Amino acid sequence: FTPKIDREKKPFTIIMPPPNANGALHIGHALFVTLQDIMIRYHRMKGESALWLPGADHAGFETQVVFDKKLEREGRRRNEIPNEQLIKEMMNFTLENKNIMENQLRKLGASCDWTRNKFTLDKDIVDIVYKTFEKLKEDGLIYKGSRLVNWCCKHQTSLSDLEIKYEEKVDKLYYLKYPIIKNSKSEILNPKQAQNSNKQNSKQEFIKVATVRPETMLGDAAVAVNPKDKRYKDIIGKTVLLPITQREIPIIADETVDMEFGTGAVKVTPAHDFADYEIWLRHKNEIPEPKVVIDKYGKMNDSAGPYKGMKVAGAREKVVTAMTVQGLLDEKDTDLNYKHNVAVCYKCGTVIEPTLMENQWFVKMTDKPKSGGFSLRDLAVETVKKGKIKFIPSRFEKIFLQWMENLRDWNISRQIPWGIPIPVESEKLKVKNCKDKLENNESEGETGQVFDTWFSSGQWPFATLLSQSCKSEKLKVKSLKLKEVLSDFEYFYPTTVMETAADILFFWVARMVMLGIYTTGKIPFKYVYLHGLVRDKDKQKMSKSKGNVINPLGVVDLYGADALRMALVFANSPGADIAFSEDKIVAQRRFCNKIWNAARFVFTQIGKSEIQNPKSETNSKFQIPKSKTEEDKKILKSLQEVASSITKDIDNFQFHEAAQKIYQFFWHTFCDVYIEASKKQIEQGTDEEKSNTQNILLYVLRESLKLLHPFMPFITEQIYQMLPNKEKDALVMESWPNL
Repeated sequence: FTPKIDREKKPFTIIMPPPNANGALHIGHALFVTLQDIMIRYHRMKGESALWLPGADHAGFETQVVFDKKLEREGRRRNEIPNEQLIKEMMNFTLENKNIMENQLRKLGASCDWTRNKFTLDKDIVDIVYKTFEKLKEDGLIYKGSRLVNWCCKHQTSLSDLEIKYEEKVDKLYYLKYPIIKNSKSEILNPKQAQNSNKQNSKQEFIKVATVRPETMLGDAAVAVNPKDKRYKDIIGKTVLLPITQREIPIIADETVDMEFGTGAVKVTPAHDFADYEIWLRHKNEIPEPKVVIDKYGKMNDSAGPYKGMKVAGAREKVVTAMTVQGLLDEKDTDLNYKHNVAVCYKCGTVIEPTLMENQWFVKMTDKPKSGGFSLRDLAVETVKKGKIKFIPSRFEKIFLQWMENLRDWNISRQIPWGIPIPVESEKLKVKNCKDKLENNESEGETGQVFDTWFSSGQWPFATLLSQSCKSEKLKVKSLKLKEVLSDFEYFYPTTVMETAADILFFWVARMVMLGIYTTGKIPFKYVYLHGLVRDKDKQKMSKSKGNVINPLGVVDLYGADALRMALVFANSPGADIAFSEDKIVAQRRFCNKIWNAARFVFTQIGKSEIQNPKSETNSKFQIPKSKTEEDKKILKSLQEVASSITKDIDNFQFHEAAQKIYQFFWHTFCDVYIEASKKQIEQGTDEEKSNTQNILLYVLRESLKLLHPFMPFITEQIYQMLPNKEKDALVMESWPNL
């Protein structure tokens, strides 16, 4: 499994998406292991230098959550443990899980090159991550500032867009009335009535807005309407008196306002809503600075006045009461059952608080670097548009490009102890030498600030190969290359395929493309193969709470890895979710039995006489037997056709098609037809026909084992070892059928 660098051979490289080293593998891991192992075994048998480089991810926030739960079970809390001891305990916890996980990968049949095994916290990997950060900084693409982030009040950290999920919730949709000012607070303007006013009462001296979060009105900076909305064209540019706070805020026009939502007028709270923050960025000259009214603990802060110290839910009730007392809440229009999607932490389910946080580190995604060239976003977009990276299935290319259009600057800082410390001083943006900082999580001026996991894993393809090639401290900052680039990176990079889950296309694949091209000047991979989610038989998402989780290692113990692998790939078209059940595993276990019984029959038959199928002196390969009967002719032709078809399918990433074809051929053509016909030929044929039939049985079995091997490596290897006149010591070393 350890490929040699051979200039005469074509390299085929897969860098394993590093599983999180914080627990056992799940069914999704079993799927990616199966798909990647199929490709590696196939290309290895084709004579290519096939490298499958394994690794593990420290998985910052994910591991922090798992470890916090462990501490909770032990009656301990993170903040009660000295930082140095905490990091040491977490490292031991992670390394222990990493070892367990690697043994599980082997149990699933992963034919990785374990001599090149990497971990995202290996010092050479960390050093490369720092060099990339330094290069971004020198190019003016790193900045520290206050921006809106996804904040989890329970875990006390900002989260990436990937680390939040959306749940449908039913809340009250309140209609608040903001008095409109003409020239002074005592003089109110009546907005003109328009057709189809949609809940905007023109007879009263206010503009009405709809919201599910009335407590955030304390931080409102404006009211926005669509410039195309005729109902409000005469009051754009006017001012309203914000209730409770008695602040004056403007009415502005912004094309993103949905005229169909509520009254068509929306409150703008840039410190607590992403859409509102974008409105503020577009209208900085018209509206005041964002005002934060909710702190990082989910409580109202000093700016909330009389509501200071209240939790959000309590403050909401108080604000509603106050607005009702003042006659500024329209109770008749209140929607008591308003359904909407709410962002929550994907780990704890806590409602995400969009919060304007200070001292956050960002990567500029749309600005050009000082050294020249495209922005990070445009690097990726232009590369994909030019077809340098292909997506399987191809529909994901359009999705990828659409997502890249609305790319925001990337918040790469996390407020947790576990991870790679951000190596900069607070004010000067000076990168520090951080080789020894990791173990103590010390970074000058940045206590508790670590990189977003996606920042380090976004460098995984080139960092793993560069770290194999050299001592990372020799890297040049500007080019991130060696004076003497050694062979692993030179030979195996760009990698061939990145096989991963479709749901992290944007958050991981996009970052690998951007950082890979920016840092090395080369694409990180030529193909992106995306698989869907493994769901239960009713296509419901698997979860422990639903009791529908399938444990892949339990399946292996009960049915074997081959049955699991074949079941996962058999009806798994690229990019599609899989409806998976135990019935499918049982069906493939029966197929394993069929293969075993067919092999036993062949061995029984060839044991009756000496096999006359010598090696060719010219090519050292077994000769193809000659057909003596019509059935002989059919089976040899069918074998040739199925081998050719399966080869094309695997080359085109249609693994499910290949699996179905070898299944159909072996069971229904070889076993059901030819083996049955062979019984008569052996019993009633001439000695020459008997011998030839036995040769054909052995030949078809051997070639079938080769075709089956990428999918079902264990049973095929076991049967191969029983074959007479083997050409190789192991089936994995055999050549792919070229019939």
